[in-house]
Amino acid sequence: MPRQSAAVHYTVEILSAPAHLFRVTLSVTPGSTEPLALNLPVWIPGSYMVREFAKNIVEISATQGGRSLALRKQDKQRWLTARPKAGEAVRIEYTVYAWDLSVRCAHLDQTHAFFNGTQMFLQVEGQEALPHFVDIRRPRGAGFSAWKVATTLPTARGAKGAAKRGEFGLYRAPDYDTLVDHPVEMGTYQSVTFKAGGVPHEMAVTGRARFDAKRLADDLSRICQWQIDFFGGEAPFQRYLFLTMAVGDGYGGLEHRDSTALLCSRNDLPVKDAAMGDAYRGFLGLCSHEYFHSWNVKRIQPAAFRPYRLNEESYTRLLWVFEGFTSYYDDIALVRSGVIAPAEYLTLLAKTIAMVERGAGRKKQTVAESSFDTWIKYYRQDENSPNAIVSYYTKGSLIAAGLDLTIRAETRGRRSLDDVMRHLWNDYAQAGRGVEEDEMPAIIEAATGVDVRRQLALWVDSSLDVPLDALLKPFGVSLARRTGLLSSGLGVKTRAEGGGLKLTHVLDGGAAQAAGLSAGDELVALDGLRVTGNNLDVLLTRYQAGDDIELTAFRRDELMSFAVKLMAPRVESCELRMDDKVLAATRRLRDGWLAG
Repeated sequence: MPRQSAAVHYTVEILSAPAHLFRVTLSVTPGSTEPLALNLPVWIPGSYMVREFAKNIVEISATQGGRSLALRKQDKQRWLTARPKAGEAVRIEYTVYAWDLSVRCAHLDQTHAFFNGTQMFLQVEGQEALPHFVDIRRPRGAGFSAWKVATTLPTARGAKGAAKRGEFGLYRAPDYDTLVDHPVEMGTYQSVTFKAGGVPHEMAVTGRARFDAKRLADDLSRICQWQIDFFGGEAPFQRYLFLTMAVGDGYGGLEHRDSTALLCSRNDLPVKDAAMGDAYRGFLGLCSHEYFHSWNVKRIQPAAFRPYRLNEESYTRLLWVFEGFTSYYDDIALVRSGVIAPAEYLTLLAKTIAMVERGAGRKKQTVAESSFDTWIKYYRQDENSPNAIVSYYTKGSLIAAGLDLTIRAETRGRRSLDDVMRHLWNDYAQAGRGVEEDEMPAIIEAATGVDVRRQLALWVDSSLDVPLDALLKPFGVSLARRTGLLSSGLGVKTRAEGGGLKLTHVLDGGAAQAAGLSAGDELVALDGLRVTGNNLDVLLTRYQAGDDIELTAFRRDELMSFAVKLMAPRVESCELRMDDKVLAATRRLRDGWLAG
């Protein structure tokens, strides 16, 4: 292995915004004549799928002292140079195609530029622990004169050309792992600022959006302050940044150590003086989720992620803790911070219960298996996924709720899942320890004094549902399930397409599957009457469960008929209600849960 140079340097330029091309120059000075090995990550932490970022490198070449240096590709993501001269800088120049409008990759056009380091920065093997400098250069042309830079990547203070916050120039990361954990946005974004825990926070909103910035700042500051207080009152970062891309239709988030990348619909952002709707409430939940990750998964981590191995899959069965618990606390934070009312929170919880219970896959896959197989199943869903998999996000959040209710009930409100999270923060993250695969039962008992091994065996390592009906009763909350329209008994998910109705999923146990219909079939008629993209429920209003109907559908280019016996409607929704006539002890238990 070559001796280390003093630092690794990158220059990031926009080669062509219309062609969506960045140009990156990597400069490293070898300490020996051993070939330099370069590689690009294949996945990004928080999104557990191999994405092959190297596929976006369009051209790549190496030079030393102005002379060409041979560069040979070794596998899908790795390159090896010829033997260089020691002590003379080697330059690797490459172009990166950036046209993925998501939180995971990179996107570039005339309106803005966004990138994650895992797609942009080649890793020099053996040099990962060195300081890494990045010169982010302003694009040429009058159209870019107003552009700014939004990132939490530290500026290279004291160095020549050091950037000022929000400006182009030189940035510095202490190592490669830090370098790729700071996404970068460039453009003419709108800035929303506030403080929480005495720490400056900012949301940079890119895209054409009009919204109530003061309301957004007020709500986010309450949510962030609650989370900081929850973990002891001191933020684990010096500033925090929400990078938000507002589009016509979009949703997503990806956590980083002191920032997050978000994708939302512009209609998710708040309107002045308007009541809080589902869209804005959902956006606050997304912000809350990614912010909670600053503790749970970025610092409290499974041992399998310490360190991240970005050139191959990192397997863990614990994502029900790191994603599921976060999914529980993202909404709990909204009610405990006073941003939404308890009844609104119960509505959100009821939606999650219904979502989980509608999936037949929960009976076939445990959340531990879902976590382990996320690389090939959860992030690669197809038409059969609802029948085959369970989400460690949604069922994981119900497991968190079940554990919280269990612990609170058994200790009469003296202990809760909150104590578990603070134990993980203080005794694991702060101590630099990762959570081992089979450690959670012992961790929960150490934090609360409650033995939950039986519950975890049933809810995590088997496919049984969390019995929330029974667990909610001591809190004076009742759970009711509601059936849907008759079409729900067909057991299909649909999408309007070309004036017709396409089956996107055919669910286990439904009338459509029993009759032989398949995902991809396009319904054209029901008992000889035309089916359109929005009239199936209307056509079925004259039928009852048990009736026989004929559905006509195209499968590819073949017209087929199916004899269907209608089944009773499925459970489609849930409702949680608080009982006002409860004992004082029950009310205290419930208030402790919802107020924290």
